[in-house]
Amino acid sequence: MSRTALVVSAHPGDFVWRAGGAIALHAKKGYRVKIVCLAFGERGESQFAWKQSGMTLEKVKAGRRDEAERAAAALGAEIEFFDAGDYPLRLADSHMDRLIDIYRDLNPGFVLTHSLEDPYNVDHPAAAAYAQEARIVAQAMGHKPQADYNYSAPPVFLFEPHQPEMCNFKPQVILNIDDVWDLKRKTFEILAAQKHLWAYYERVALQRGMQGGRNSGRAMTYGEAYQRLFPLVVEELA
Repeated sequence: MSRTALVVSAHPGDFVWRAGGAIALHAKKGYRVKIVCLAFGERGESQFAWKQSGMTLEKVKAGRRDEAERAAAALGAEIEFFDAGDYPLRLADSHMDRLIDIYRDLNPGFVLTHSLEDPYNVDHPAAAAYAQEARIVAQAMGHKPQADYNYSAPPVFLFEPHQPEMCNFKPQVILNIDDVWDLKRKTFEILAAQKHLWAYYERVALQRGMQGGRNSGRAMTYGEAYQRLFPLVVEELA
């Protein structure tokens, strides 16, 4: 498996709340982790920023970009912004073409992205659909034929949505993030525009940690839940 990972995130906060532990953990293990942030969350995910006097769209975008860059750096990842706009999120052909190129250039060992359903935020399943489409097109050898083609379509893990019971989300994989929890929690504080979510996602991590310990028989306190999009292929079940 390639020692690289790709995170396709609709907005800046998403990769922190839902996958910050996985990002930090794999970066610590020597993975090159690249985050593609499709939008700055400037319209629908910047409540505290818009409450400030004299705020403009460009100011909000600049603030969210700064937050996302600092959060990615703190977690040990690189980040690329598409600035595709949010509420609604709509990728142009040029965005999709770039995302496909990233899949091929990075050849990630795995991909993290949003759940396929979310009745509360349509940007999230849209991001997942873009991530899935790019993964598929990247493996088509007839798309931008090249002599050194070595891309292998990676496994995809869907990170936990805000209200999983409403999104048909199945927590099939629980990742132990104890070793990087302190780092993830500190990264929350970079996201000043969404401080109302700090305590919520700490509770989520504690809940998944309890479930992970119960299901594995190994002590753990903090966890992140993921759902596999494709089957896990193994040689034995033990």
